Amino acid sequence: MSRNPRTGFKGNKASLPSKPCAVCGRPMSWRRAWAKNWEHVRYCSEACRRQAKAQRHASPGGGV
Repeated sequence: MSRNPRTGFKGNKASLPSKPCAVCGRPMSWRRAWAKNWEHVRYCSEACRRQAKAQRHASPGGGV
């Protein structure tokens, strides 16, 4: 298998880092679009991000 000249990625997705979504718990695999801020990625989708925001505002204390 040949490497991608720009990223160096060989195509073995099993070797990519992953972590669970903070809302639904589904595993998220590393994506090239998240390369610069992977440590700050918390949600697998926009729907989970909205759900987390709704939960923060609905909780006592307003998410403070």
